[in-house]
Amino acid sequence: MPYTANAAGINTAPEQHVVSDRSADNCFFSREKISELISDRDNIVILPGFVDVHVHLREPGFSYKETIYSGSRACAHGGYTAVCAMPNLSPVPDSLPHLRKELDIIERDAAIRVLPYGAITRGEAGGELSDMDELAPYVVAFSDDGRGVQADGIMREAMLHAASLGKLIVAHCEDNSLLRGGYIHDGEYARAHGHRGICSESEWRQIERDLGLVRETGCGYHVCHISTAESVRLIREAKREGLNVTAETAPHYLLLDERDMQEDGRFKMNPPLRSPADREALLEGIADGTIDMIATDHAPHAAEEKSRGLERSAMGIVGIETAFPLMYTYLLGEGIITMERLLELLHTAPCRRFGIDTGDDFTVFDLGAEYTVDPESFISKGHSTPFAGRSVKGRCLCTVSGGRTAYLDEGFSELLGNVRAQ
Repeated sequence: MPYTANAAGINTAPEQHVVSDRSADNCFFSREKISELISDRDNIVILPGFVDVHVHLREPGFSYKETIYSGSRACAHGGYTAVCAMPNLSPVPDSLPHLRKELDIIERDAAIRVLPYGAITRGEAGGELSDMDELAPYVVAFSDDGRGVQADGIMREAMLHAASLGKLIVAHCEDNSLLRGGYIHDGEYARAHGHRGICSESEWRQIERDLGLVRETGCGYHVCHISTAESVRLIREAKREGLNVTAETAPHYLLLDERDMQEDGRFKMNPPLRSPADREALLEGIADGTIDMIATDHAPHAAEEKSRGLERSAMGIVGIETAFPLMYTYLLGEGIITMERLLELLHTAPCRRFGIDTGDDFTVFDLGAEYTVDPESFISKGHSTPFAGRSVKGRCLCTVSGGRTAYLDEGFSELLGNVRAQ
């Protein structure tokens, strides 16, 4: 099997077979050589490889949306060298035989480090725990992402078991009893345009429940894609109390709110874009350390699935190829955070919390490059993004993961010439 547990019980990824993007031409450019060649270019910087603890690579089971081959190369195009792949797959990785199907594809096709999640419950159905003991040595953590665990007793049992295994519970927090058929935020836009809304309480109420269970069990707990001011407040208070909790949010919740909504599937995701007050609370949480990391929730769908308007389109957008440029342009550009803090959010914090060792991985960006987000330039099979047409700075030139070049911009290749590090 390709993953082993370290002394802390958290998994690290060993060397993988990497099939490079064709632009990389299976070559390897060393950090030292690149540093030499760009020493007189102020805008080109070498950064640690980014880590995203929340992506959907859709394989096995939904390869028409994305594959590990296409998705991992899209990640490299965004500067990411390690990602954690969510378990809403077919088969769901709720047992070792099911997980092996995913691990085999990762070993064969991944261009970067891909660490799989194991499901919390069988089939992500919420009724019975997965084979957590068998899965634990091979998964980065446990999650039923896409579905909140509804039963208090099941979540308590999962937390106790995960704690005994030294594993995190990573929670998509959503109380189904409060959804009421909603599909966008229950706010001004929904009321003005006749849409059914998803209330903020559906998210924060389950976070509140889970924090109580963390007090009881001592489990390490990580909250996915928080979107509400109440969620930020609860997590801030939990940290002050000393609970073992971390949280993520996504670029779209930091940069957009319901005022940006359009009658287009590109603006439909779960959780939904919230109110301006929610967005401000998230920005405060990023700045003061309440929110530990930025994860994209990269969720590709086929074009037809995202072309049915707000009510009928599938939930989810892509984001792995635009995350850094967006954060660099708008969070740093507006003085909300520093570059040091951005690298903490994109690299240091996820590595520390999830026990991920990225080795000597790195990525190279031209911070002075200005361009317009164009989904047609994406490597991902998914093209649905609310940021299409947005002006950004920061173009990925090269990404090296596990000693191999996973992405290489053709123009940058020409700049480097024939230099190869053996």
